[in-house]
Amino acid sequence: MYCADCESVEDYFFDKVSYFWIFLPTTESFTKLARFCGEQQLAASPQNSHCIRVMIADQAISNFLTSLQGLFEAPELAGTKITTTATAEIPDLTAMGRMTTLDVLTNRYKAKWLIESIEHENYQTWFQPIVRAKTALSEPQIYANEGLFRIKDQTGVIVPPHLAFMLAEQSELLFSLDLVVRRSAVQHFAAARLSGKLFINFNPSSIYDASYCLRSTAAAIYDLGLKPSDIVFEVTETHKSQDINHLKGILTFYRNAGFQVAIDDIGSGWSSLNLLQKLRPDYVKIDMELVRDIHLDVFKQTIVASLINIARSHGIQIIAEGIEVEEEAKWLIDNQVDLLQGYYFGRPSYREPTVSAGALQQIQQSVSPLKDAAAKR
Repeated sequence: MYCADCESVEDYFFDKVSYFWIFLPTTESFTKLARFCGEQQLAASPQNSHCIRVMIADQAISNFLTSLQGLFEAPELAGTKITTTATAEIPDLTAMGRMTTLDVLTNRYKAKWLIESIEHENYQTWFQPIVRAKTALSEPQIYANEGLFRIKDQTGVIVPPHLAFMLAEQSELLFSLDLVVRRSAVQHFAAARLSGKLFINFNPSSIYDASYCLRSTAAAIYDLGLKPSDIVFEVTETHKSQDINHLKGILTFYRNAGFQVAIDDIGSGWSSLNLLQKLRPDYVKIDMELVRDIHLDVFKQTIVASLINIARSHGIQIIAEGIEVEEEAKWLIDNQVDLLQGYYFGRPSYREPTVSAGALQQIQQSVSPLKDAAAKR
């Protein structure tokens, strides 16, 4: 299995039958589960006033976990602890070490396709160019490429990235998936021999140990002949950050190591300017909703012009994303945006490797620190 987080999921389910040891947070929750087991004629046995053991056949696990999600309220799901054993014997230390919450186990079970896709490396990184604004309409020059993660399910269909990341977050697999995204981005970037900087999206919620993540990332890129200054970490989902000071600390840690930082979707919420002031990134991306038809909308023009002035006065480079027509690009160029991105300049696409088989194998070995980092998690 690719990583320890993913590996632990299958340890919960055994051949033919699994015994679920369910520790309920309240007597009311205990009564709910006891009544449910009786109604469904399940092989259940109360162990004490807060624990019920339930034997479930392998083919019935999915329905059982789905039913529990409907039976309990969200606080009960989060407060219910669960582990499993292969027999009816009291759980040993190994089983107790697998103890998790009911909501996490249920979501991890639903995430089996995600786990299998990671295990079999059934994913790619596609790239979309970011061009210099000054020459964008005459002779476009690529300044950077943004790596966009694409993962397929068991049928080979690409799953919308936000759904994959939402499932990973619910299943406490976000850390591992973030490392997979990094590994895929640098590996495909190097294999396609793309030039310029590489923008890698990352969700700040996935960073538990900044130094640990940084060491594995730095080891991989140095071995590929890249420099930290070639990599820009693009922060997404900033609105979910509960602790801005923690996020600021992570970004400062990365910037001190030579990496650069971009903030996505500036202008998309009331907190954007406050975020800009606190984080002081190297790049800001103007939200594509503001870019759409900007040449026709005076109100949008006023907002974007103000954002440009603020960014330029603090030495922050401005990227406008989501450009689809020449008129949008022209207005942005005339108003001194630094970099442009959007379908008008190129759609995201997979780039085939342009290196030899031997070089490709060496690249795969070079990104092994990121694979090992996930495996130790």
